[in-house]
Amino acid sequence: MTKSPSDDEKNFRARIIEDIRPWGKFRAYPHKNTGSIKIITVKPGASLSLQFHHRRSEFWIALDRGLEITVGKKVWRPKKGEEIYVPRKTAHRLRCVGRSPARVMEIWLGHSDESDIVRLEDKYGRS
Repeated sequence: MTKSPSDDEKNFRARIIEDIRPWGKFRAYPHKNTGSIKIITVKPGASLSLQFHHRRSEFWIALDRGLEITVGKKVWRPKKGEEIYVPRKTAHRLRCVGRSPARVMEIWLGHSDESDIVRLEDKYGRS
């Protein structure tokens, strides 16, 4: 059973602009309420903690193959270019299951900072 998108996710996705040009296309992502935009690189065999955030949702774009993503109870290997919405207060994790480092672009939706991480599991001993 697929969960239907929240209103927050629908509103964010509705503001993404795609423009076709003779050389290809671009996608512009809304940034008015963005707290941060990052490129996260995960080393082969490494993973981020299983975590959630109280004050932000996240929107990820898989930039490489070799990632395994957990959002809530769903675990999958996204395609390169796949866009993933991570709702606020939802457990999530990135793992690199490939032989090369893999990247995701992360957009914070809502104002937050690095202290807004609640770790549920962490193989590096961080709390």
